[in-house]
Amino acid sequence: MKSVVIIGGGPTGLMAAEQLTNAGFVVDLYDAMPTLGRKFLLAGIGGLNITHSEPFAAFCSRYAERQAELQPLLATFGADALRAWCAELGVETFVGTSGRVFPKEMKAAPLLRAWLARLKRNGLRIHPRHRWMGWDAQGQLVFETPAGNVTSPSLPLILALGGGSWKKLGSDGAWVPLLEACNIPIAPLKPANCGFLCAWSEHLRSRFAGAPLKSVSLSFTDLTGYTETRKGEMIVTERGVEGSLIYAFSARLRDSLDLHGSATFYLDLLPNHDHAHIAAALQTKPANKTLGNFLKSRFKLDGVKTALLFETLDKAHWQNIPLLASTLKAIPLTVTATTPIDEAISTAGGVPFAALDSNLMLRQLPGVFCAGEMLDWEAPTGGYLLTACFASGREAGEGVIRWLTQGVSEERPSPPH
Repeated sequence: MKSVVIIGGGPTGLMAAEQLTNAGFVVDLYDAMPTLGRKFLLAGIGGLNITHSEPFAAFCSRYAERQAELQPLLATFGADALRAWCAELGVETFVGTSGRVFPKEMKAAPLLRAWLARLKRNGLRIHPRHRWMGWDAQGQLVFETPAGNVTSPSLPLILALGGGSWKKLGSDGAWVPLLEACNIPIAPLKPANCGFLCAWSEHLRSRFAGAPLKSVSLSFTDLTGYTETRKGEMIVTERGVEGSLIYAFSARLRDSLDLHGSATFYLDLLPNHDHAHIAAALQTKPANKTLGNFLKSRFKLDGVKTALLFETLDKAHWQNIPLLASTLKAIPLTVTATTPIDEAISTAGGVPFAALDSNLMLRQLPGVFCAGEMLDWEAPTGGYLLTACFASGREAGEGVIRWLTQGVSEERPSPPH
């Protein structure tokens, strides 16, 4: 039986391996790390959000510009199929109040252990501490190991190497120059689901770094002129802002930064009160009560929200009630850069879908398939990232099976020059 090489031991590579071992193929999986699924395990520390329960059309819309490419993959292996797959591994899932889906134990480790045990029973051969270095002059795969370099036959090959964030967990983007040397176009890797930098005052930075901003509403107008307003939570950091509400807008904020050098969004500190109600309440503030204390007692405005207000509105304007009410409803926050790519939850950019055929095989390198986060797509957090990684890994595995069984000639990829 033909053997297949997979490089990358995250959910994408493991799902590809599952399709191939189930079909009876011998699979050698290589990974640079000592153990597999390290970023997957990290994602499960705070509760593994594996997918989302929303209707299929809405689910697919989360992939924005790449919806057309990913929807067929998700139609084959989407949220319902992923939950059924978890159940087959003995892992029960449930839908949280936000619609997100979690394992009942809220952790990634039990799922990964059960999965790896099943893959090993099916014959998967795992090679840890093997860092892919590219191809040699004969077209063989070259791996750097603690014992020295080793080579392996290169076809068929599935690359599931992740994006460019969390280098210490193995997702370092080192594959980019290896594919570029083979004339594969690569969209530059950029941070996604990331934090942003703001020019905080020393007072706000020293006193409120790490403070959560709960029950706020963020409004932003993107480059297309579309304005979205969404309620949620975020965190003030020493350098700027991060958290789930920011991640929901991160792609659009990043694109505006790329074009203009900065981006400004508006934060409603009192989304449950309209302007007229706030203005009327402000009229009742006793003269002997400070504005901060009044806002705390009347609206339960906490310290970090008050600090943002005072950061925005000069004290000379605190008596201007219409302006004060308007500012409480729309604090302008300007971000000047993303946090470093290695700190991002995920990355955008990578191998364009136009460089792949319907089997996720590189058009310029027959027999070489790509899947997962190394492809040029992005999605917000909420289970969308993992679902698409699973789905594309499955598709790549099935693509190899189709390629092998349809008798396509096995041309070797051209080694880098």
